[in-house]
Amino acid sequence: MSRSYLERILRARVYDVAIESPLEKATRLSMRTGNTVLLKREDAQQIFSFKLRGAYNKIYQLTKDQRAAGVVAASAGNHAQGVALAGERLGVHTTIVMPVTTPAIKVGTVRRLGGKAVLQGDSYDEAYDHAAKLATAKGLTFIHPFDDPDVIAGQGTIGMEILRQHADPIDVVFVPVGGGGLIAGVAAYIKHVRPDIRVIGVEPEDSPTLERAMAAGRRVVLPRVGLFADGVAVRQIGKEPFRIARKLVDEVILVSTDEICAAIKDVFDDTRSVAEPAGALAIAGIKKYVAREKVKGQTLIGILSGANVNFDRLRHIAERAEVGEQREALFAVQIPEKPGSFLAFCRALGKRSITEFNYRYSDQSSAQVFCGVELRNGNIERAELVEQLLEKGFKVTDLTDNETAKLHIRYMVGGHAPQVQDEKLFRFEFPERPGALLAFLKGLSRGWNISLFHYRNHGAAYGRVLVGLQLEQKAARDFRTYMEDNGYAYTEETDNPAYQFFAKGG
Repeated sequence: MSRSYLERILRARVYDVAIESPLEKATRLSMRTGNTVLLKREDAQQIFSFKLRGAYNKIYQLTKDQRAAGVVAASAGNHAQGVALAGERLGVHTTIVMPVTTPAIKVGTVRRLGGKAVLQGDSYDEAYDHAAKLATAKGLTFIHPFDDPDVIAGQGTIGMEILRQHADPIDVVFVPVGGGGLIAGVAAYIKHVRPDIRVIGVEPEDSPTLERAMAAGRRVVLPRVGLFADGVAVRQIGKEPFRIARKLVDEVILVSTDEICAAIKDVFDDTRSVAEPAGALAIAGIKKYVAREKVKGQTLIGILSGANVNFDRLRHIAERAEVGEQREALFAVQIPEKPGSFLAFCRALGKRSITEFNYRYSDQSSAQVFCGVELRNGNIERAELVEQLLEKGFKVTDLTDNETAKLHIRYMVGGHAPQVQDEKLFRFEFPERPGALLAFLKGLSRGWNISLFHYRNHGAAYGRVLVGLQLEQKAARDFRTYMEDNGYAYTEETDNPAYQFFAKGG
């Protein structure tokens, strides 16, 4: 297997459109970790992603008749641009099926490169199904984003470049994983030429496609995937990538949204470029690996796979980066409702800076405060601070890892609503497109009273909404049945401590 892919990679036609991307030292990150950290800068490609390699190599390999008939692909982003660019260079008509949630800038880029953009469905899976139907109906060649030997070989040229650019010892290469085409190609080359080098995949905690498959020994379909790192939001690893990865990949590391945001900041600090969430996965994996293994003096390479990030997502990324860096902790603290309480609380924090402070009067006896506190010694200091506050008589709940608190509650601290009875709280995700919120609300107009509502746009393809509804026991069962029948991804948050402290109804 490895020799076959070695030959495919050596023959891969990618440099008509791709550059040999730089392998650069991340100076600041290297100093902080005590290792030599190198970044493979695929964000430097002309479409700001590695995807043009595999797309071009696949289309180049087509027969004359296949080129004449045209190609079709399904993608919400980087693969779409790679296919469109390859078609423009090779004179092949390209049709790209994209979800209707795809940001206008990405649709515009496909069209600027000469591709025909067809908007269909709310998700990649729906776009994929439509593209497959078009391929059959019109005799088009389907260009798969990852489950194709020529695509895998094109991505594998990154591994070839890494070994050529760094002839000295390499300990680990970290690779972001979505459908698996990139890690399959990189591992196939590196493990054949330098089997001593460890190849580690990195995935978001909420999209563990390869990690679950390797644990099960077979491909699995995830019931849902996270939305933040949309470039790797794939429910099932590709068949061919998994065949390769299960034999050649040493390990998969999972990282949180906060850790990804912190990695984006690390990339910016060292390069002054802004990686997309999926593009920064490898860097987040490096940091987690170093913290776990306590390694020093090693050479660690991370593939910075892309930089196609929507500008309006930067606010959310910046907010979460400090938590991901373990430089901020979030707490719910109960303090007495009397003069001097704020001052006493601030004194209890010592010389630490307060990064956020949300409060609203609730009753005459006590107050619940939502606060952010700057940390200098990461989670060790965070645990010590909780103990210090408890010793001084404050009731404290650590919300640093509470997703609902970070996404919603921190923006709506406004006191309880004791007059609201039988309130249930739910967190939803729905496609972020014109009319989606209206359609969502119309679906709730079935006698269910909305008692709380929070929505905030994060520049992603899916909206995130927190909804409180007054539901007696039977109505609650009917509501859950309705949501499941209509395919809404939701999580009940009625028992979430952040809600209990700051917004609970009666």
